[in-house]
Amino acid sequence: MKTRNSFFVAVALCALSSSAAFAFDWPQEQTASDSFFSYFGQLRGGTISSSLIFKDNSEIKAAYEGRVTAVITDHGDDFGWFESTLGNAVTVAHKDNLVTVYANLDDESIPEKLYETKNVESGEKLGVSGNSGWQEGQSCLEFKVIDTKNATVINPRILMPRVGKELPLAVGTLTMDGKDGKSHNLTWERYIPAGVYSLYRKRQSVAVPYRTSVAINGATVESISYDTLKESAGLLCATGNSNYSAQELYPDAERQLLAIIQLTHGRNTVSVTVTNILGAATSVTYALDVY
Repeated sequence: MKTRNSFFVAVALCALSSSAAFAFDWPQEQTASDSFFSYFGQLRGGTISSSLIFKDNSEIKAAYEGRVTAVITDHGDDFGWFESTLGNAVTVAHKDNLVTVYANLDDESIPEKLYETKNVESGEKLGVSGNSGWQEGQSCLEFKVIDTKNATVINPRILMPRVGKELPLAVGTLTMDGKDGKSHNLTWERYIPAGVYSLYRKRQSVAVPYRTSVAINGATVESISYDTLKESAGLLCATGNSNYSAQELYPDAERQLLAIIQLTHGRNTVSVTVTNILGAATSVTYALDVY
């Protein structure tokens, strides 16, 4: 009788250098860069998305050669740090301590031979995307890349070929919350009390910057990166000057944290830059009189 493994992969990881030893192939049909269903780092279900979710139903294949470590077909309500139900899934271990997770598969499409731990080649069929995972109603692949050595989840797009144009990024409306609980909208406010503020941009519903940066008087005071997510105190976090959880990064459905800044008395020039994965940047600058 074959054994169907039901478990969660409790791992986390650290930033992967652009000089990675290898790159992944597509785990399904090529998808234009602006046409995914959900992006890494996006606010999704009250947490920071650690997956890249494709839009179309497709045959799923191994993105790189490796060894199948599990075939998940039964699951409970809690998948640990994955933060979501994977549904039917296959996990494949690769060199350099990387693991790929192919979730939301159709159970009947998973080849029988995968239920026994074995090596797979790049491009080998793992199944067909189904409707078993968190995104029920969407028959599409949920794809994760994990480093089992370093406590982080990698943005899959770092390792995958990119096709077509990127989603347009805009800095959007900027607001600041002071420690006194008061909020300031930089669209029309230029006179601001000195103090420490949480600076936010209006969140775009789908597009996620690859990096956000804030400078004051020409000096960068904080950059938040979306190349990886790190586990901290049991929560997935984006990394800037601190590790920011979903509740800190996305305090509500409308805002995304850019930086924690300190404004001192006098003229403060605040510049915000959002950058996509290709390095294209969009910036705005506000001159504030701080009293």
